Amino acid sequence: MKVPTETDLFQQSGLVGAGEVRTILPTVNILFLSQRVPYPPNRGDKISTWRLVSRFRREHEVRVLAFAHNQEDLDAAQKLCDMGIQTTAIPHNEFWKKVQSLPLLLTNTPLTLGVYGSKKLQKKVDDLAQWADLAYAFSSSMGAFFEHHPELQRVLHIGELDSDKWRQYSERTRFPMSAVYRREWRTLREYERRLAHMVTENVLCTHLEQRIFNQEIPGASSIVLRNGVDLEQFFPAPEASEANHLVFTGVMNYLPNVDGCLWFAKDIFPRIQERYPDARFTIIGSHPTPEIQALNNQAGIHVTGFVDSVTGWIQKGAVAVTPLRIARGIQNKVLEALACGLPVVGTTSATQGVEGQAGRDYIVADDATLFIDMVCELLADPARGRALGQTARQFVEDNYHWEVAFAPLDDIVAKCATNIRLQKENP
Repeated sequence: MKVPTETDLFQQSGLVGAGEVRTILPTVNILFLSQRVPYPPNRGDKISTWRLVSRFRREHEVRVLAFAHNQEDLDAAQKLCDMGIQTTAIPHNEFWKKVQSLPLLLTNTPLTLGVYGSKKLQKKVDDLAQWADLAYAFSSSMGAFFEHHPELQRVLHIGELDSDKWRQYSERTRFPMSAVYRREWRTLREYERRLAHMVTENVLCTHLEQRIFNQEIPGASSIVLRNGVDLEQFFPAPEASEANHLVFTGVMNYLPNVDGCLWFAKDIFPRIQERYPDARFTIIGSHPTPEIQALNNQAGIHVTGFVDSVTGWIQKGAVAVTPLRIARGIQNKVLEALACGLPVVGTTSATQGVEGQAGRDYIVADDATLFIDMVCELLADPARGRALGQTARQFVEDNYHWEVAFAPLDDIVAKCATNIRLQKENP
């Protein structure tokens, strides 16, 4: 069976009819700001930022300013330059930046702004502001760099409110970190409120996030721009599926992933093994913490660490599990598993951002007992799992190829272009 390409799906989507000419926007100079170099697309934030940059550059001029967390980021910045995308990467040692930010605990300034503060990057922004028409910041911490440039059109890609993430962390950790997280929630929330009212548009990744944003920051303009999934990279391969094999993907030093996998390994997987002694659980993802690495010592669990491509690993699964208890937004791990035609069992936190139909596109289970039952039902009935996976694949084809997901991006740029034209006509 031929796997449809994203171009095929875009033409089938109805976004542009036969013979229809799409409105061409004037070329805009876009300064793109991100916490990490937006390449390669091998983790959640880099998937989104790379897609944004590549989408912008079809019709506009784009320059990228980002932090480089390691040599790989510096190499990736050079690759972007080689592609014709002017990219400046500022070396960033997150550990030392956290240490240097500790005095902020005696102030009302969020630690986030200390960790991601940079005089070098700020100077680059100030220099490029003379060239740029639009500054697009991926995360509120990067929005700080265009705060003092009201002459620019400014877009804040929040995705999901970072402040609310810290609230969730505070509820899942013990003192003293719970107090630190709670303080970060309060201080960053006030900063996000101030910044959100400065910009032309605020971008959220789901309608749920938009509702929460509107409750927390009433009166600020907002629009939903969902993530997509690469339907050519992630595709069904039912012949690769292995019986009773459960898979999870994610960056494994990210607290929601760590918390979810530890919960699954402790409270859920052993009870699945009681019914299916040959069951296996594979955790696929880079930077596993010592706690996650230690799960290699638990019977039936394998922690891969970094892999060149997660697709083949996902396809080996019989069921994809997403036991996240701290999460919202839209989970790429869910979209990728659905695109691979796997049945997905996940918590409400992991699945609600996908905005599908529970029971049709994926299965929702929020407590350990229900999670165990739902997984075991799928292991007992592989034909049902395959049918659920086929429905899931169709769901993402209809809703989550990148052209469909990014359709509102033209509206955002058009709004900014109109404002730019009015500014020039009425200086």
